[in-house]
Amino acid sequence: MLKYTLKVEMLRKETIDTITICFKQPSLKKIKYQPGQYLTLIFNINGRRFIRPYSFSSSPGIDPYLEVTVKRVVGGVVSNHIFDKVNIGDLVEVIEPMGDFVIKESIITNNSHVFLWGAGSGITPLFSIIKYLLHNYDLKVTLVYGNRNFDSVIFQDKLTDLANQFPDTFSLWHFHTQLIVKEDCPNIIQGRIQTGEVLSIMNKAPNPANSVHFICGPTGLKESIKKALSILNIPSVNVYTEDFELVKDEKELAEIITRSIKIQSDGTCNTLEVIKGKSILEAGLDALIDLPYSCQVGNCLLCKGKLLNGKVKYAGLETPPAGLQEGEYLLCCTYPLTDDVEVTIN
Repeated sequence: MLKYTLKVEMLRKETIDTITICFKQPSLKKIKYQPGQYLTLIFNINGRRFIRPYSFSSSPGIDPYLEVTVKRVVGGVVSNHIFDKVNIGDLVEVIEPMGDFVIKESIITNNSHVFLWGAGSGITPLFSIIKYLLHNYDLKVTLVYGNRNFDSVIFQDKLTDLANQFPDTFSLWHFHTQLIVKEDCPNIIQGRIQTGEVLSIMNKAPNPANSVHFICGPTGLKESIKKALSILNIPSVNVYTEDFELVKDEKELAEIITRSIKIQSDGTCNTLEVIKGKSILEAGLDALIDLPYSCQVGNCLLCKGKLLNGKVKYAGLETPPAGLQEGEYLLCCTYPLTDDVEVTIN
């Protein structure tokens, strides 16, 4: 795991509650990343270390800065700190780029039609991917983007500029839940992006079978789009999703109760109470144990720990990422089943 210290070169307000941090690339060794990946920011706030992953909104080879876009969340410790305390010239510690919500060269060709589906701040990695595709491929790109109204559209002017710059290859659909749409605006639709609307848009595509899809947004959006794509027999290998939150089924936690476990980190052994519904990582962070982590949704390997004793189970994670050794678990998705659980952090 590589860490860098980056200088804030510019702060750009996108909407009333969204801001882009523009970091200067290191002078000697440039940070390489792929469009769609995320950068993990580290802040010390009130004596506690907070780590948050934010998707790149910049695109490699196109934008001069490393840019991440952050939406203010009510009660969000880090997002509010960024909005109110981070200034131009500040130095911020970051963890190297990670994430697999990226363009697969083996899937996308110049004959592909790439659809990107998003809502709210889910536009961030999609915007990075869109810019890269339009500047590096000769293919059709369609963005379907849901918001409350035009005031909440992140990158509104930039998206319009791209539509004007690439009129033959880039098409843009807006869905607004709080807007009365005029009849002469066919690409602005009132309501949410739901299965019927997805089918309607896809039926306008010349060759839906040759389409590739990137989805980033809330669970309901993903389910609606996946349902429509399934109806159209789009291969699952052509559908990519980015997860900002871990969705846990209550049934998965039915056998979980509050347990006391032991966790070894940096030569120290801590006895930790993991209350029902909390993962081992969440309980450790609540107890102010300095544990490594980033995405907290089971995509990266930073929070892995080795099980020395006891029984545990995953919840909210369908398939662990490649790279785990025997006996290793991602603590962000791991829950103790017995009181004799012992975990060590390498």
